[in-house]
Amino acid sequence: MNTSEMITRLLREHGRTYADEAGITLRDKPAPLYQLLVLTVLCSIRIRAGTATAAARELFTAGLRTPRAMAESSWQERVDALGRAHYVRYDESTATALGEGAELLLDRFDGDLRNVRDQAEGDAGRLRELLREVPRIGPVGADIFCREAQAVWPELRPYFDERCLTTAAELGLPHTPAGLARHVPPKDLARFATALVRCSLSKNPETSKRAGS
Repeated sequence: MNTSEMITRLLREHGRTYADEAGITLRDKPAPLYQLLVLTVLCSIRIRAGTATAAARELFTAGLRTPRAMAESSWQERVDALGRAHYVRYDESTATALGEGAELLLDRFDGDLRNVRDQAEGDAGRLRELLREVPRIGPVGADIFCREAQAVWPELRPYFDERCLTTAAELGLPHTPAGLARHVPPKDLARFATALVRCSLSKNPETSKRAGS
């Protein structure tokens, strides 16, 4: 199988982004960007990605789609939504983190992640630093957000984190961001990055449970 055929197969079998799985129609608008941040928080612990996306859907179904709605919800409302998705063990601490993160975003960035983007001034490293100020988001979470956000923030492209590059090398694909980006159109870079992560998870289902671990 040549490189083009392998990438086509990866996109076909594993190319659904986590945002799409969580029911997020990702656009460069405050609400969907915040929903991606919520998903990132949920994925930032060692829990199955499917459980995290299900928890995101429950929170959004409960109306918690904006930082204002999240901040004004009760802690118990958030715990209950997470519980309906069987997001167990971490439901209480995550409910706290979501509330605190919403307050931080409202206080510092007027509830709009585009202001975080502006403050980063096109520097992906700086953006990752700012994202890590959100409770629960560490280096892995920052990578998850950037991988998905490149679909609507072109200045992040091509964003392939270390996990993507390691998987690409194992598959015999180019293993630099620029090398991988040469093989897909810009609009498919987020899907390609996700496909590499999902491929890695499919090979190591027990040791690599979360979307970016």
